Amino acid sequence: MTATVKSSAVAGTVLAFDFGTKRIGVAVGETHTGLAHALVTIPATRDEESMRAIAALVEEWRPALLVVGLPVHADGMAHAMTERAGRFGTRVELCDERFTTQAASGALREAGVRGRHRKSARDRVAAQLILQDYLDRRRAA
Repeated sequence: MTATVKSSAVAGTVLAFDFGTKRIGVAVGETHTGLAHALVTIPATRDEESMRAIAALVEEWRPALLVVGLPVHADGMAHAMTERAGRFGTRVELCDERFTTQAASGALREAGVRGRHRKSARDRVAAQLILQDYLDRRRAA
């Protein structure tokens, strides 16, 4: 994962998204503490419904920043999900999210989470990994 962290990074609440074809994982964090937490998984069945759910989260949390996993293939080439990754008016930082889903699945497996419980948590944990990477890089910058 690679996060773009600018020197003018904002402070406050941050929401992170891991966009997928079936689910959108969401995590929340705070720049002050530097900690990310898995929040919720949104079904990505209908674009309009997904965007309404995201808009509700943005309204509820009022983040200073959105961190969006930029979906790309392992070779770095964009794919169909790349287009969906950045639709809101809040400041957005894009992060390379290759392999976060696999890392999240492995972490849940190691924690003993099995079957459908692992599948339902995987995307929000992937968003947590994306956000934690951003926060760690921000702290190091």
